[in-house]
Amino acid sequence: MPHLKKAELIEGIVYMPSPVRAGKHAEPHSHLAGWLALYVSETPGVRCFDNPTVRLDMDNEPQPDLVLMKLPEKGGQARISADDYIEGAPELAVEIVGGLHAYDLHQKKGAYRRNGIREYLAWIASERRVVWWELRQADYQEIALAPEGLLKSGVFPGLWLDTGALLGGDMKTVLAALRRGLDSADHAAFVAG
Repeated sequence: MPHLKKAELIEGIVYMPSPVRAGKHAEPHSHLAGWLALYVSETPGVRCFDNPTVRLDMDNEPQPDLVLMKLPEKGGQARISADDYIEGAPELAVEIVGGLHAYDLHQKKGAYRRNGIREYLAWIASERRVVWWELRQADYQEIALAPEGLLKSGVFPGLWLDTGALLGGDMKTVLAALRRGLDSADHAAFVAG
């Protein structure tokens, strides 16, 4: 449906999301995009996309709010098609979700899991919380806070998130936590490898 701004095929059903609210979607989206943009700027072999169509399978072509993927030479599992769409499962999908009953947390999450998207981060606006899942043994398991109170990606070394600061709108602290991740030995090894 190219004449529409956004329509998603999820489990064979076309969803057309509601208009985007400023404080409950657009601002959280911009904060997460800035966080991922800084990570990509210092991590060769990784790309970030905003609202891309992702061709997962015949019944699922979602448009995640944000996607972070490794390039094939870094072990990435998705590709950019000849007609400029993402094909296959990117390593991380990010969604800003209105509430607990949103299809993002049910049908779409199931499609992401089944198709092998390795991590899924959801900012649930109505709950004022961020949940980050990692695919383990064919199911999503919530990533637990590290001892220093941060969420840390298992797929992207150095991708660290201070959710308290994020939810409080303190992007300076969010980016400082990410900076510590970017300065970590794990991130240096990933970049060198």
